[in-house]
Amino acid sequence: MRASVYSLILLFFSCLLHLSKSQPFLGVNYGLTADNLPPPSASAKLLQSTTFQKVRLYGSDPGVIKALANTGIEIVIGASNGDVPGLASDPSFARSWVETNVVPYYPASKIVLIAVGNEITSYGDNSLMSQLLPAMKNVQGALEAVSLGGGKIKVSTVHIMSVLAGSDPPSTAVFKPEHADILKGLLEFNSETGSPFAVNPYPFFAYQDDRRPETLAYCLFQANPGRVDPNSNLKYMNMFDAQVDAVYSALNSMGFKDVEIMVAETGWPYKGDPEEAGATVENARAYNKNLIAHLKSGSGTPLMPGRVIDTYLFALYDENLKPGKGSERAFGLFRPDLTMTYDIGLTKTTNYNQTSMAPLSPTRPRLPPAAAPTRQTLPSPPQMILPSPVTPSDKNSGQTDVHNSTPRSASLAHICRSLSISASMFFVSVLYALIILL
Repeated sequence: MRASVYSLILLFFSCLLHLSKSQPFLGVNYGLTADNLPPPSASAKLLQSTTFQKVRLYGSDPGVIKALANTGIEIVIGASNGDVPGLASDPSFARSWVETNVVPYYPASKIVLIAVGNEITSYGDNSLMSQLLPAMKNVQGALEAVSLGGGKIKVSTVHIMSVLAGSDPPSTAVFKPEHADILKGLLEFNSETGSPFAVNPYPFFAYQDDRRPETLAYCLFQANPGRVDPNSNLKYMNMFDAQVDAVYSALNSMGFKDVEIMVAETGWPYKGDPEEAGATVENARAYNKNLIAHLKSGSGTPLMPGRVIDTYLFALYDENLKPGKGSERAFGLFRPDLTMTYDIGLTKTTNYNQTSMAPLSPTRPRLPPAAAPTRQTLPSPPQMILPSPVTPSDKNSGQTDVHNSTPRSASLAHICRSLSISASMFFVSVLYALIILL
């Protein structure tokens, strides 16, 4: 009995130590559409000083991938929308892409996922959308050819929230009928390979369509009356959970509730154009800080209690060359000089010397990831002129209508994440009583 109690005590304090040092569910997006960013080596050191355990790139910049080598940080790399036709039509192009962008860096650079395309449904191009699944299959085949399949590196794509036809209430959410056939094929691929369904929920854009004070509080995880789903009778206290549960309901409606959900992007801008309500430093700090605390609690969502979803904040830096409204260039958590835009408790230590890593001069201007040419060693894919995507502000489509489905193994990390503050206090009380009785 005594040994069992001591084992429980050891497990509990191991959990506390684990939670204090690690947030394995938390990642950040690292975009390069800017001409003033610090060199990748400085960014890698910055990331190591934070609690971020994952990084998502929109392309496969070799300098960034090499800089992240031997850091232990998991990396999501991207194949651009412009590469999709070539990847779909030519398996040898897919093999060359993998041999160029993955093989030289793995496993020192911990690449865990390749995102083929980004928000492709927003282009409104049925031909491009129909090529997405063949492209993903060819990339998967190329990984298997170099012994990097079997779950070592997974393949998926990233979806905009407007793939949903409606999501209010969350229990009624379904995918748009015009995307149903394509999504069914993609979800079958996700299910067969164990890769996640990645989506970009933004409560900020939902708030633009409903600017009531109670909606702002609902979006920022602040005190609010909550909203009850009349079909499930579940009460939602924040927009993020409602949006993620809407995705879960849509997956369930197609028979794929066991496909893992990944939040590839979410964030809140700290400034914007005059008409962009709520784009302030205070709100950005509140959203990101409260989101992290919500994830860290291990409470999950109303439809998926106790499940923690891998979530990538947008973004590491502002990208000053991005088009669109002012908010599109104001999501950065850090400035180019490596100082914090605002503090949400990301640093591992309080005495972190940010300025010591500041570069002497910014790197040369970079092109947006989707427009960047592929490496010269790759064969030329079929030429294709892509249609203009929707404007960045159209991310709010599907956001207003108001999450990892497969249970994780009962590892120490999972047990720890599942312990809420109240449960932890109860656990301590029980342990104390047992010790007194002994």
